[in-house]
Amino acid sequence: MGDFGAGMNKKISLFDKIGYGTGNFSYGIIFQLIGTYMVFYATAVLGIPGSLIGTTVSLSVMWDAVSDPLMGYISDITKFKKYGRRHLYILAGCIAIAVFNYLLWAISPQWTTSVKFLFILLYLILVKTFMTVYITPYTALGAELSNDYNERTSIQGIRTIFFLLGLMFATVMGMFLFFKPSEQYPQGQLNPEAYLNMAVTSSLLALFFGMFCFFTTKKFIPYLPTAQESNMKFTGLGNLLKSFIKALSNKNYKYVVLAYLFTNIASALISSLGLHVFTYTFDFDNRDIAIVFGTQFAISILSQPVWVRISKKIDKKPSVISGLVMCIIGSAFFVVLVLLKDNVAGNFIYMLPFAALVGFGTGGLFSLPLSMIADTIDVEELNSGTRPEGVYYGCFTFFYKLSQSLTIFFVGILIDIIKFDADAHVQPESTLVILGLTIAIGSTLGFLAAIMSYSRYDLNKSRISKIQKILSLKNN
Repeated sequence: MGDFGAGMNKKISLFDKIGYGTGNFSYGIIFQLIGTYMVFYATAVLGIPGSLIGTTVSLSVMWDAVSDPLMGYISDITKFKKYGRRHLYILAGCIAIAVFNYLLWAISPQWTTSVKFLFILLYLILVKTFMTVYITPYTALGAELSNDYNERTSIQGIRTIFFLLGLMFATVMGMFLFFKPSEQYPQGQLNPEAYLNMAVTSSLLALFFGMFCFFTTKKFIPYLPTAQESNMKFTGLGNLLKSFIKALSNKNYKYVVLAYLFTNIASALISSLGLHVFTYTFDFDNRDIAIVFGTQFAISILSQPVWVRISKKIDKKPSVISGLVMCIIGSAFFVVLVLLKDNVAGNFIYMLPFAALVGFGTGGLFSLPLSMIADTIDVEELNSGTRPEGVYYGCFTFFYKLSQSLTIFFVGILIDIIKFDADAHVQPESTLVILGLTIAIGSTLGFLAAIMSYSRYDLNKSRISKIQKILSLKNN
């Protein structure tokens, strides 16, 4: 691979890590817009029934999940000389995401319910498709930049910082900048025009950072593995399914995938129901919601170097389990807040301990599993001689998006069952309590299941070092 490639395999510069990491801002901001606002926007602003929009979002996420391993497979076998296996998809994906994200939020409340539904379904499918075209090769690229055990965690930590910055901008800055109260809309999150303004800004940012990532990492293309070097000679969907099943036969990979699936239940619950709970159960305005989410994301971002150090000291598996325990404690505190909602209503201060606990805990849950996946691919290379990063990360995202799809589908039905009324300023008492407890209890169960799965993972620094020494001898 040459001197540059050899160096790349061990350490890469901070600037290059940042250049790669910025690409995750593009994905994070669009991902969070849809996850945080779509169900609320469709039900409370556009007046679409909860079960209908829940089904719509669920279908889009399901398609997103199914297309991930397919895109990973396509990326792995791509042989563009100029763009390598990953970069053309990163370029085309970020451009298309910007266009269809804007159109998604430009739907008029004056249209009929059936027309609004059809356009939301169409644009969601298109946005999700190009998010897959973009993020699956992008994520696989991160595993190829270094084979150093701790360097991988550093790369994923910086990548996670930009992902969290994307989430933070979509949620926190969205509340501060776009959802300001007015005489017509005292709660700014009910103003349809605010969503269109937010769409323009987010699309431009996603385009800028996606392009920056492309041009910063383009220089690595000559030194990255190619389809021939990775022995990727499969053709047809039958071989895609075989590679999918083969990935899951890697037991440590399977445990990380399942754990992330369970963790994502909590993420899907807070993103799809959080705005309902903070708006109606706790009677928070846009400023209060922004501060709560801002605290959570800020602590997650600031925790990244801490988690890198923790994982170096006690290794990755104990670190990620520690993060899950903190999230469980935070979820238990949230139950108390829901039961005391009349005292908490309108006072975001009570919510800050929850935001701090969950913020720090999830900081490790974002970056460490991706670093662990890169380690499991070393095991795959030892056993088969291939490094199918695209398939591994595509399969990984398939399962966690599957859990997200099912969770959002459940949320949509739940909103109708508990008689949430978008036209009512005051919701029934039972509606308010059930909304809050659904997030807290559902998240706790997901975190507990994730701990059970991670507990069976048995790779560590010592084992990976031995595997890489064997691989080095084979390759030389």
